Amino acid sequence: MPHPGTHQGRSISHLYQLMWYMAIPVGAIVYCLILWSIIRYRRGKDPDRMPKQFRYHIPIEILYTAIPIAMVLALFVVTYNVEKKVDTISVDPPVFVRVTAFQWQWRFDYPRDDISIIGTPDHQPTLVLPAGEPVVIRLIAVDVDHAFYIPDFVFKRDALPGFPNQFQLNIVHPGVYRGECAEFCGLNHADMNFAIRAVSPSEYRTWLAQHRGSST
Repeated sequence: MPHPGTHQGRSISHLYQLMWYMAIPVGAIVYCLILWSIIRYRRGKDPDRMPKQFRYHIPIEILYTAIPIAMVLALFVVTYNVEKKVDTISVDPPVFVRVTAFQWQWRFDYPRDDISIIGTPDHQPTLVLPAGEPVVIRLIAVDVDHAFYIPDFVFKRDALPGFPNQFQLNIVHPGVYRGECAEFCGLNHADMNFAIRAVSPSEYRTWLAQHRGSST
């Protein structure tokens, strides 16, 4: 798994790891019990021989019922807290971008600074964002279902016609991150690629000043 590039992605990654660490001992115990039962109670020379039968065992039944319930409750609480953190949106974010998905490219609009970046089949667009500051993105689609996916952020959100989706990203470090549409949306779906270039807040302000009122 990639090292997540956002605070939200790190929370998601930690949740995945927790589920994985809890699944390993459960799987190991189940497979060991299956293997033990196969070897211990395999058919012997006497086909009519049966092992000693038990109708019930209260302590064991309580144990194998209580442990899974406790694990599920723990995962529910942790998952709820992670979802709450990932879905949190700042009331007045310093950066707001409207992302529009269409067949078969992306449009990035910065309404506060009158900047538009439109991708073409021959040129993938680059979404410039500041690292270390909250960024709120409003995601929409104008034709069919798309998906805004950044592998290095461990993050994906669907873009559905008529149902705007809004979320926040807190990018940790400057860098260039690859993005793509992760929902099959037609013939040229594979061309729906883009990039996110995270820069320092000062570089971001300089970029805004240089491109304010432009459309590319």
